Amino acid sequence: MEGRRALAAWAALVAGAFAVGGLLHARGVLRIDHLPPLHALARLPTLALLPAAAFAAVAVPVLPRLTAHLPMRAALAAAFAASLAWTVLLAVSGEGLAWPFTHPQEYLAGLGAVGDDPLGWLAGFTRDLPAYPTHVRGHPPLPVLVLWALAAAGLPGPFWAAVLVVVTGCSATAAIGLTVWRVAGEDAARRALPYLALCPAAVWIATTMDAFFAGVGAWGTALLVLGARSRAGRVALGLGAGLALGALPYLSYGLVPYLLVPLVAAAAAQVPRTTVAACLAGMAAVSALFAAGGFWWPAGVLATHAEWAADPGAARPYLYFLVADLAVLALVTGPATAVGLVAAGRAGERILPVAALAAVLALDVSGVTRGEVERIWLPYALWVAAAAGRTAAGRAGDRRLLAAQAVLGLLLQGFVRSPW
Repeated sequence: MEGRRALAAWAALVAGAFAVGGLLHARGVLRIDHLPPLHALARLPTLALLPAAAFAAVAVPVLPRLTAHLPMRAALAAAFAASLAWTVLLAVSGEGLAWPFTHPQEYLAGLGAVGDDPLGWLAGFTRDLPAYPTHVRGHPPLPVLVLWALAAAGLPGPFWAAVLVVVTGCSATAAIGLTVWRVAGEDAARRALPYLALCPAAVWIATTMDAFFAGVGAWGTALLVLGARSRAGRVALGLGAGLALGALPYLSYGLVPYLLVPLVAAAAAQVPRTTVAACLAGMAAVSALFAAGGFWWPAGVLATHAEWAADPGAARPYLYFLVADLAVLALVTGPATAVGLVAAGRAGERILPVAALAAVLALDVSGVTRGEVERIWLPYALWVAAAAGRTAAGRAGDRRLLAAQAVLGLLLQGFVRSPW
């Protein structure tokens, strides 16, 4: 009964957001969003979507069996491989894997300003912010520096940027599964893995830089909880976690609330003080390095906020997107997640999705993420989607909810043309 109510609420939220959004767009209130609440255009699916559909038809019955019976580390690898295949097949059915990175307002367009002097560029980043492409202006400097380092390593251009983003983003499936394993137990992780691998969020994992952020955050959290079990590697794991988690605010200003997820995970896994101290040291080291390079994070926030206030996105109606952004989260995470959030079971299985949801709600109420959250909230959405493993379908042989996740991903890829 609770599951049916959750599905009804999920459908009503999504349908209502599209209905009201369509009305606001027709009246000229939402001029920059043509398919509100999504920042996208409508289109018709083509036969190019058939390979992804065929993969889903095989993965829905097979993947849960693999993740249930393989050794745990092999189950994590299988889920990662399935996530990668699903994401790539969806992407190549549309404009292609690397197409989003060719947009003139994307991060790669900002590499020319970096040139051969990344430290000089970093020192003047806040001062020169108005001259940069839109996505560079809306973020701290680290995403551009990551792509600069990739090019400097001999892997330049949109294709290699897409490979980095997709592989890192899909690896979040394994990292989240590993964290759930340590926090809520092996059974909970095995049930969550198929839903993470076939999550509708895959449509935006390929290809938005926010998918890279999701992978970094997920692995930072996973390394932190691993420190609860490894005596020999407590300091090293904590330091690695700190470097990854400390990088998050320099990848996106909107990832500060994300730190609630590793905080809750560390408390639930009873991470020792030694590991926590090493994590904090790693986070402090990241901030110190950026400060030494001439980038002061609070000044970056103020400069970016000024750019955001002058952007058409700031004029989006707050009250509509207060609700509509949650409808987008519902789409990105799928109906199985709605059922999982209300399903009965151990509280430990719900704690990480609820922590991510609480962080999302803080961003939603703040009003700084009005629209475009199908990409902006990706790092949070994947943790919320882990709740889908709590459904009755995750425990029994019935895979209807998992099939619904895959079908929703196909529908989104087929009928929605997103710029990312």
